[in-house]
Amino acid sequence: MATNTRNDITGGEDGMPSSSQTQQSILRSCLQSACGCQIDPSEYLEWNYNYKQTPNEEQPLPRVRAAGEYYIDTFNDQPWDFTFGTGEEKGIWMNSGDQAGSIMATLVWLLMTYSAVTVTLLTVTEGIPPILGMIYTILCAMALACHAKTSLTDPGSVPRSAVPREEQRRENPSHSMCGQCQTFKPPMSHHCRICNRCVSRMDHHCPWMNNCVGAANLKHFLLFLIYTWTCAAYSLVLFGWNYFFCADEDCTFHMLVIHLVRAMTFLCIGAFLFTSSMLMNVTYGLMTGIGTIDRLKKKATNTMSQSDEEPIPLKDVFGIAGYHTWPFPVDPVFDDYDRVMGYSMPQRLSREQNFMEQAAAAGQGGAKPRQGQSVEMSKWNGS
Repeated sequence: MATNTRNDITGGEDGMPSSSQTQQSILRSCLQSACGCQIDPSEYLEWNYNYKQTPNEEQPLPRVRAAGEYYIDTFNDQPWDFTFGTGEEKGIWMNSGDQAGSIMATLVWLLMTYSAVTVTLLTVTEGIPPILGMIYTILCAMALACHAKTSLTDPGSVPRSAVPREEQRRENPSHSMCGQCQTFKPPMSHHCRICNRCVSRMDHHCPWMNNCVGAANLKHFLLFLIYTWTCAAYSLVLFGWNYFFCADEDCTFHMLVIHLVRAMTFLCIGAFLFTSSMLMNVTYGLMTGIGTIDRLKKKATNTMSQSDEEPIPLKDVFGIAGYHTWPFPVDPVFDDYDRVMGYSMPQRLSREQNFMEQAAAAGQGGAKPRQGQSVEMSKWNGS
């Protein structure tokens, strides 16, 4: 769980250092009119880990947020070791056990770099305008950034201490367990024998990414497909226009790059067809809520007509941090991390429960929360 310090619109400015009572009064009035709740801008809405606590003066408890606000859990319980692997104790997620996947992932970088170099040579030899070459290079850079992010991002591996959510426990007293991991197995999760982990909302293991595609990195995978598809279509249009419609001498490619362009044309046709197929596959999964593995299982058992899965909303893929973050390979911020992943963590639930009970006992949170209320409340959590 990544650390997030973003505030929601009703959260105000955390620990605003302003000493002016007038400014605080104006800000308080604006926030109250926006959310209809009592807010003190000087109150912290999360734990301040820079607070210098003394034995005689403990850090004040953050206030409990009003209805419509989000609870920000800024505690980072991820390992800090500079180690690579897919184990729970590894600091950096990387699948290094699949040699074929490593070769295919490296091949993606080589082919994308080849295409970028070819277009750059066309620009240098004045075969195409510089602005067109710049656009293609930017698209290639974004595609490679999304590829790296997909490969090095935990796809949503289920930790050993995972437990069912409160809603899941109320609806079904019995839950699935993974025979390999010996842990709770959330709905729509699968055990990957290559990564040797259970992955939440696993779609498939992609050898071109050398990683699984799950709930936590589906955004990056989808962006990679979009940027790669755009690169292929852009190149084919560029080459097609030059070949079929431009008879001017300025459109003639240099002899040194003609063979590179021919090879790149075949490469772009293959990439265009493959990414088009994958985009349709991912889109179908989002619209039906059925991943690739589940769809193949249902087709094998003739149970596709009995599917009751709900479509996956885009906020469970791209997060709720704003539309400006959608085109970039940055981790999405989910409104309810536990709901998206399909499991909860005793440590996180304990932090929330203790926080609310202490705040209620201190008279800062009003009435003591009902049983299960801290489990179901909305949270800002990173993937």
